[in-house]
Amino acid sequence: MAFEVPKLSYTGKIKETVLGKGDRALKVGGETSYPFHLFEGQMPNRPRIAMEVYDCPPEEWPEIALEPFKDVVNDPVAWAKMCVDRYGAEMVALQLVSIDPNGLDRPVEEAVKVVKKVADAIDVPLIVWGCGNDAKDAEVLRRVAEVCEDKNLILGPVVEANYKQIGASAIAYRHTVAASTPIDINLAKQLNILLGDLGVPEELIIVDPTTGGLGYGMEYTYSVMERDRVAALTQQDEKLQLPIICNLAREVWKTKEAKIKQEEDPKLGDERKRGIIMEAVTAMVLLLAGADVLIMRHPEAISLVNEMLDELLAS
Repeated sequence: MAFEVPKLSYTGKIKETVLGKGDRALKVGGETSYPFHLFEGQMPNRPRIAMEVYDCPPEEWPEIALEPFKDVVNDPVAWAKMCVDRYGAEMVALQLVSIDPNGLDRPVEEAVKVVKKVADAIDVPLIVWGCGNDAKDAEVLRRVAEVCEDKNLILGPVVEANYKQIGASAIAYRHTVAASTPIDINLAKQLNILLGDLGVPEELIIVDPTTGGLGYGMEYTYSVMERDRVAALTQQDEKLQLPIICNLAREVWKTKEAKIKQEEDPKLGDERKRGIIMEAVTAMVLLLAGADVLIMRHPEAISLVNEMLDELLAS
């Protein structure tokens, strides 16, 4: 008697979202089974990777992470163009670290000008990610939405404290929002409901469950994402049937294991390989949990993940 692989019957489907505008817009989502269970369902849209760009020279990056971009870190426009032209980035994520009131506290209009220049310089989808200060992010992202109204940006992180301001601007100027909650499936669902009640269409929402790097809370993120996909695909929970984005690079590269020199702790091995491998493994874990969009940093880590995606999607 021939062996038959047991198969689940899925009753739900992840909704599709279009990111960006024009010929290089990308569609994500659409899965009808658990991640990479191609024997049970379909993944019509490949998971996508955005290369991150900082709006000011990054501090405390390890040398190996900084090396590919060392000539452009003072110019976010040149940095973004390098990501696209040299490294083949299919998306760019502009991290607005300079607007943090506890840091450089860059004025709103100055930050908006930087975003507009980057958005005009590239033709791939652009993610604009705030500093994590709810009030400042609301100010900046509202103006970004207005100034870049024809770009279909992805604006984040959108949280319960500022979803009304940013959500209203996303509706008015037709941008996608990254709904961010602190590793909790119930909070994630609640924020999706609030955005829907505000009037943000589901096709303009992508979910950010927040994540840690490998060894730093990854199991919590994985569990929440796994529960999200179970509810979405087998329990017909429509408020969780949305694509997932994971902003992982800065979580990986700030860890001790990614930064410490080999001579300081020889048992950790070559630091030129260590951080790259940590970023690639973190990314793959998140993909296996259901991520549709990853924000990554190092070109070699991205290359490793794309090679693994090619193999998984060809099987």
